[in-house]
Amino acid sequence: MGSIPVASTTEQMSKEFGAGQLDPEIADLMGIAAAGPQAKPEFPQLFQDGPAVEKQQAEKVDTSRKTFEFQTKLEEAPKPFFQDKNYYKKVLGEQGEQGKRVHELLTQFAATEDPQTKSVLRARLATAYWEMATQIAGRISASMPVHQRLLLRFGILSPSLLSEEQRAMLCRLKLENRTGEPVHYQDEWLLKIAQGSVNPSATDEVKRAKQDAGSKTREIIEKRRGQRQAELSLLANKVRQLEQAEGSLSACVQAILRHQTREEFGGLKDAFSAEQRESLVQVQNILRSLSNLDREVRESYSTVEGIDKELRELEEKTNGEGPAVSVDRASVIAEFGSLRQMSKMCVGRQGNHFPILAKQYFRPNIKEIATRENVINAMARVEALDSSLFERTFKGQTNRIVPHVLLLPNYGETGICWEPFERFNRASSRGRIAIPMFPKDLDYAVLAALADLRWQVAKEKAQHYWMEEGITGKYYQWFDEQKQRGDVKDFFIRDYALWITKESQGTQKLDREVRGIFWRNMPFPQAIKDNLKNRGFVYNELYKKDQNIAMSDGY
Repeated sequence: MGSIPVASTTEQMSKEFGAGQLDPEIADLMGIAAAGPQAKPEFPQLFQDGPAVEKQQAEKVDTSRKTFEFQTKLEEAPKPFFQDKNYYKKVLGEQGEQGKRVHELLTQFAATEDPQTKSVLRARLATAYWEMATQIAGRISASMPVHQRLLLRFGILSPSLLSEEQRAMLCRLKLENRTGEPVHYQDEWLLKIAQGSVNPSATDEVKRAKQDAGSKTREIIEKRRGQRQAELSLLANKVRQLEQAEGSLSACVQAILRHQTREEFGGLKDAFSAEQRESLVQVQNILRSLSNLDREVRESYSTVEGIDKELRELEEKTNGEGPAVSVDRASVIAEFGSLRQMSKMCVGRQGNHFPILAKQYFRPNIKEIATRENVINAMARVEALDSSLFERTFKGQTNRIVPHVLLLPNYGETGICWEPFERFNRASSRGRIAIPMFPKDLDYAVLAALADLRWQVAKEKAQHYWMEEGITGKYYQWFDEQKQRGDVKDFFIRDYALWITKESQGTQKLDREVRGIFWRNMPFPQAIKDNLKNRGFVYNELYKKDQNIAMSDGY
């Protein structure tokens, strides 16, 4: 599990599958006799396109959520996933020649004793598995057979490659996303791509099913859609402010209308009290605010209507030029290729790239697996210490935008940020981070992904001046002054992890200057600061600087 050198991995695989004999259960599932020559099962030619995927509306980002809801229930009633003795045959039998090749290589790999030969077969098996998984991913649909969904979600090729305890744990994992958070297993994400509810992930070389003369027009359409979504998000916030101001106005008016009476003068209404006179002043201020908000709301509606008009004209133009680039099987396969690259990045050059879920690489402890619920809880713990982690400001309006979190079935050690936001909608689109499902340390894998997101968002915001401005600029200048070698982002990720896990507890692990950069640019909540000021001289000095800055009315 985790980052395992190839040499030791090969030796371990030899011990698990070697000795020249197959586990009787594996042999039974593979259709191989327990003794005598190996018999190969027949593979029916079942290759055919899957059912059409129903298209859905594009995603709308809910900016009203302010925090994560902590997940207390991590399991549900077990499902009978692995009771079918033909599970393995069904997975491979439905994949034609691709499935046949995976079966042959797995059979040879399991029966081979020589470590060098085993290493070669291991690499071939991994390649064949990815090719078969790509074929399965291309047919993703809501009605896909459960064994194919489990292969895409967890990398389960055969239940016999897992221990009984591991199988029982996997059967208890919660499958459906009832959290409302954008945390997706691999099969769920591919289905969203196929349905068109989310855009494919950005790549250096964008692959399309068809490239026609109207491609440039369609890129403009995507940009306008991003602008429309950003403007609608801004409009929704303005409307909420308008409603709050109207509520305050109503409360002030009600207070003004509630007069005391003067019984000594026959119960006549009294003059305005001090509180009522204050309400009169507040009413004047609220009316000015309402007037400004009304103007901004009308301008936003006008902007959205203008974008809608332009979109209709552009879409009519593309309809006349021919078929648009559709979200089809080729698009899903291209996205699966991006997920494969993300998986490689999570594992790293020296890690364990074996793509099939096997018992020797992970422990049957649900708290150590990057399930949806565990990842949400891990992100909640980080956000509690870095409250501006998911904040993004557009036209003076700050929104909390949680990125898409892709849970990938690999043995990676670190999470990554694939893109901080979509290139056509920097204002309100979700970024994309990837988390390995079977990491060495779950909390660190999540922390690394969030640190990577932190860095890339700040870098994109500063653009060409990222070495001079913002947190990336300040950190890079320290990095350069210290004459450090390596990737500056890797150093930042390491220090961010120390900031969250150690410095928040008062354990001094960072360079003094780095601590100051983080304290000012990614401050802890006030309660944490109040506690840290008594934990050492360095924290007390930073705390005093905060007070001095506050007294001088800002930085």
